Amino acid sequence: MRQVRPHTALATAAALVGVVAFAMALAATTGAELVPDPSAALAAGERSTEALRGGLVSVVAEHLRSLPAMLGSLAVQGPLALSAFLVGLAAGRGRALADVVRHDRVLRRIQWIGFPAGLAGGVVFATGGGTANFTGLLVGILTAPLLAAAYAATALRYFHTTSGRRLALALAPAGRMSLSNYLGQSILCVVIFTGVGLRLAGDVGPPAVLLVALGIFAVQVAASAMWLARFNYGPAEWLLKTWTERHGVPLSRRGQSQTSAPASR
Repeated sequence: MRQVRPHTALATAAALVGVVAFAMALAATTGAELVPDPSAALAAGERSTEALRGGLVSVVAEHLRSLPAMLGSLAVQGPLALSAFLVGLAAGRGRALADVVRHDRVLRRIQWIGFPAGLAGGVVFATGGGTANFTGLLVGILTAPLLAAAYAATALRYFHTTSGRRLALALAPAGRMSLSNYLGQSILCVVIFTGVGLRLAGDVGPPAVLLVALGIFAVQVAASAMWLARFNYGPAEWLLKTWTERHGVPLSRRGQSQTSAPASR
């Protein structure tokens, strides 16, 4: 779908969200619960945590055991993720992410609509049981994209202020290597939390987990800047771009003009 037109991308995204939301609405009318026995779910979570605290064989076995449930969730997450990609594609083609001044009125409108609707939906989602029931999922599916759009609009407008430009410049390398950093975060968290490394799963609370996440990202911001000083793309981005375009793409910046910026799209 990389050649799809922006209007077609947006229409397809809306259709995907609509189909998933309709399915959740039908499921909600049955009164079914995704977690019918909370105590059993908590016990299963404890068993999973203990398995992840084991060695490499135990970690792999636990992932294989939970794979059917993860594949089942793709029926919901897959179409919704694709719809988000299509909205991003349309925004990129329409220069909405680059020409912020031109689209400032639209971005402000997204903020005024997205924050109230998205935050209200988040309250309903949380108080209604979250992902434990189909009604909570339905509300989240319909309102979370609005909240995400409001966050994005706020960031875009801020990044075009004086202080925002400095922050954007510092974060840009990590953004250009988002896939490599995503995979890197997985590897680092395996080392930190599972029995393969420090075995901290189940031993740290939410505040400590947040500090770990911020620490990992700070390291990746610095590492991304150093990497892109020598290379045109992150390693995963380079592999993906080579596969997508079906021809060799130069990775190293050696021999290139220091004044020319490599294409990053």
